[in-house]
Amino acid sequence: MVYYVLMGLLDRFITNKTITPLTDVAASYAPYNIQAAVGGVFFGTQSATREQAMSVPACARARNIICSTVGSLPIETYNHFTKEHIRPTRVLMQPDPRIPGSATYAWIAEDLLFTGFAYGQVLDSYSDSDGARVRAWTRISPDRITYQLNYNQTEILFYRIDGEELPLSGVSSLVVFNGLDEGVLNRAGRTIRAAQELEKAAEMYAKEPVPTMVLKSNGTNLTPERITRLLESWKASRATRSTAFLNADVELQALGFDPAKLQLNEARQYLALECSRAVGIPASFISAETTSMTYSNMTAERKALIDFSLRPILTAIEQRLSMADFVPNGVEVRFDIDDFLRGSALERAQVYEILNRVGAMSVEQIQEEEDLIR
Repeated sequence: MVYYVLMGLLDRFITNKTITPLTDVAASYAPYNIQAAVGGVFFGTQSATREQAMSVPACARARNIICSTVGSLPIETYNHFTKEHIRPTRVLMQPDPRIPGSATYAWIAEDLLFTGFAYGQVLDSYSDSDGARVRAWTRISPDRITYQLNYNQTEILFYRIDGEELPLSGVSSLVVFNGLDEGVLNRAGRTIRAAQELEKAAEMYAKEPVPTMVLKSNGTNLTPERITRLLESWKASRATRSTAFLNADVELQALGFDPAKLQLNEARQYLALECSRAVGIPASFISAETTSMTYSNMTAERKALIDFSLRPILTAIEQRLSMADFVPNGVEVRFDIDDFLRGSALERAQVYEILNRVGAMSVEQIQEEEDLIR
């Protein structure tokens, strides 16, 4: 009891200073998701590379459809409170002044799709009443990026590009786009590598469209030079004629299976379907399943593409570009998907007729929507 009384008197006569923590968000440490480390442990050598993924036709087509579509979508800015349309700034439409904006966003979408992260480096910035804003930035390949974690493995102290430490804010700092999963190369690495091995097998059987052959000598042992000449002569002869003649001291033996017995076509079709599942794209878009496509269900397929393939990538890009270093408070960035999902001319005319009749759209607004005003 005496101890607590003395401590109370001590606290009473000692001046306490209230410390208010000040956090500079622009220059604060970046949070680190421990799941990335866990994913690295579990996936390990099971992950795939971009080169392996792009060597598989199904993955390459899925990447091109998703990323090219993202790159082609217009970017719009809106007032979050009034929903008023605001003209987007140059840094949103063309981040890197040296190349079109579509190229930048297509590669950002690929990085998010394959690795779960995308990076840009600030080329130029300016200051206003709300703080520093990015004026120009360019995409940086994720394989050039490394980072240093704190002791608790919870925050990123700084990033490096090609081993060179970068500032946390301002020119040369990174613009980090956080994906919504660990990326296809990690999540479906084994599937991608299996598909690549099937492509190699198909290439091998295209070059040698018969089972593996062995020429066996029934006589004396041949020298390495004579064996090499015999094999070269055999290959050259098979390139000009299918009929072969062997002496009594040479015997032909066939090993392995032919492509029909290996069911290469069926296996490749199955892995194409698995790749579509891993990427999250409808199988019909990469011809992984046979369907009869009409205009009516093509519209539904495009909506499915937006909902299940593009939405996670679009959301990651939109929300990052809506942060304070790109736009003022209360302004949000969105991709315009109306043109991508628009129906046929007859369907649009019917909708316009109803909207005009109820007073929701004027004739001038309809003409502007259809690009009929010159």
